[in-house]
Amino acid sequence: MPTFATRKRAVNLTLSEGLVAQAKTYTSNLSATMETLLADYVAEQQSTQASRQQRADACSADWNAVHAAVGSFADEHSTL
Repeated sequence: MPTFATRKRAVNLTLSEGLVAQAKTYTSNLSATMETLLADYVAEQQSTQASRQQRADACSADWNAVHAAVGSFADEHSTL
């Protein structure tokens, strides 16, 4: 789990009343539980974004290698 600043502030969330009641049967500290779940979600999103960027970078590098080896497909169709 990533480390975030320890400074905390109150926020307003709108949650289903029934869901909150059910969650309270499993945790004595709903705020801490929500913070942990949110931190995990943020870490997962960051990892997904980094993975997507790595795939895009690899694709770009592969395309640049093709271009360096054979040139652009449009080169032979220049109107100049």
